[in-house]
Amino acid sequence: MLPGMENGIRYRGRTFDAADVAFIQEQIQANPERSRRALSRDLCLAWGWLQPNGVPRDMVCRGLLLLLHRQGQIVLPARRCVPRNNIIHHRRTASAPVVPGDPIACALADVQPLTFRQVRRTPDEALVDSLIAAYHYLGYTRPVGEHLKFLITTQDRPVACMAWSSAPRHLGPRDRFIGWSPEVRRAHIAGIAYNTRFLILPWVRVPHLASHILGRMARSLSAVWQDVYHHPIHLLETFVDPERYRGTCYRAANWLCLGRTLGLGKDARGTTPNRSLKEIWALPLAADFRHRLGVS
Repeated sequence: MLPGMENGIRYRGRTFDAADVAFIQEQIQANPERSRRALSRDLCLAWGWLQPNGVPRDMVCRGLLLLLHRQGQIVLPARRCVPRNNIIHHRRTASAPVVPGDPIACALADVQPLTFRQVRRTPDEALVDSLIAAYHYLGYTRPVGEHLKFLITTQDRPVACMAWSSAPRHLGPRDRFIGWSPEVRRAHIAGIAYNTRFLILPWVRVPHLASHILGRMARSLSAVWQDVYHHPIHLLETFVDPERYRGTCYRAANWLCLGRTLGLGKDARGTTPNRSLKEIWALPLAADFRHRLGVS
């Protein structure tokens, strides 16, 4: 038994025991010239550690390998290259868009029809990133995991941007609202999408536009997610900073306020908040959403 492996290691919803660690080291020794990236991909295939769309979870696996390497459980091959930090890169390169032109101030009917375009991995993704970096009070942060970005336009003029990503793994008020156990949550957390950014551009003044966009997104997001990631979405969620906003557009779009966070980020020590408390808002996408999220 390897020291520190008596009870195995729990990582991203899986438990790895001494036999798994021995298997990893055997794979390293069998082909010492193999890169860390290739090793993680091969391990994912051997273990069936795949995303719902069948893509190996090799980035997550590389995190596990690095953890085991730092603990002295395995010895990884030397790193061949240092990849760029995409978060820092995108923060540096995101720039403000062109001058917006005339303000858009009118009734909701006058901006119809609105066009919703999913822009991740398209030429317009840079525009959405730039708009969020320039005009959202939180700026732009490159998401990780599953994520989609939308550009909403009227007559080819941008009026809003939305970004969605994988949900936080644990939120007390949300988890109590769903009523799932930790085991069920780990198995079904992919069924929740988190609205990381919602931006109505500052030159747009259209009453009820925000709640209208939220309603449109609620009707279409799951299908788009299914096309990209091969699984549906059953619940939407977001954070609202009550010191800045009242959540009016979410309430108008029938979202529910589930409570507040504890203000404990991932770097928190103990129970002392290290960031502002946020309201947690959620919208079920089906009457039987709890069943679809694994609650019997």
